[in-house]
Amino acid sequence: MTDPETLADRRRIRRKLRFWRITAVIVAIALVAGLALRFDGVSRRADHIARIDISGVITDDQKMLDLIDEAADNDSAKALVIRISSPGGTTYGGERIHKALLRAGKSKPVVADIHTLAASAGYMIAVSTDHIVAGESSIVGSIGVIFQYPQLRELLDKIGVRMEEIKSSPMKAEPSPFHDTSEEAKAMIRSMVLDSYDWFVDLVATQRQMDRAQVLALADGSIFTGRQGLKNGLVDALGGDAEIRAYLKTRDIDEKLEIVDWEPETNSPGLLLGSGATSLLQQFLGIPTTISTEIDRLSGGKLFLDGLVSVWQVGGQPRRD
Repeated sequence: MTDPETLADRRRIRRKLRFWRITAVIVAIALVAGLALRFDGVSRRADHIARIDISGVITDDQKMLDLIDEAADNDSAKALVIRISSPGGTTYGGERIHKALLRAGKSKPVVADIHTLAASAGYMIAVSTDHIVAGESSIVGSIGVIFQYPQLRELLDKIGVRMEEIKSSPMKAEPSPFHDTSEEAKAMIRSMVLDSYDWFVDLVATQRQMDRAQVLALADGSIFTGRQGLKNGLVDALGGDAEIRAYLKTRDIDEKLEIVDWEPETNSPGLLLGSGATSLLQQFLGIPTTISTEIDRLSGGKLFLDGLVSVWQVGGQPRRD
């Protein structure tokens, strides 16, 4: 007869074996998934239509720029589809993607596929393509630029805090959140905003082959549905993949080519398993792979925006750009 202590030892051993078996299975699955993702690029060697997602708040994203350039240089990618779901972002971020897409358009057809919305800098990106397809209820437009800054003076007065400053000239570090903005500072910011606004309007007029006056009539910050955008000349067609393929056929692109999603590489630490395994474990465990990614998610993607912004403000009181 086995004594209780021996039985307890056997149970502990069985529990440990079960734990390591489960761990081994998870690691094996993660390794396989990681290898599959690593070798997914093999499909890029066959003729295909490359598709790149641009979603959320637009910033100066070097990885995205590199991905667009890579797709443009890939001879197997016969066309490039940019799938957009963005309220906009920094004007400079939109400008850099705009220029990257113009470069890509010199070597192959580039199509914008607007899903939920392409507003402000999101629309700036859309007009950088040869053809814009949107859903009937998609949101487009919000052509404009905005510069926002907080005003904390009244709050500081209430808590008895005063900010003193000594600066080399009156316009240095203006506008300031610590005192009322002077008319000279407002004029400076307004001039900068209007200069960027003029650039945006001219960009739309050039890319959409519209009269500047026609664009100005639409560029008061208003947003439009896809149906309204089609009527106003802001989009070329309503629909999705079928309409995109129909357009590409007019550009001598085989409409039966597979659409392959291209994604930027991630530098997230994956221990010994690689990025694919890290992604899989993240899905199973729900743990963010990087702190910055989680901060960005919690902040709605706006925490680190700086400078001139071309963004459609979702929520709160409606604003005109």
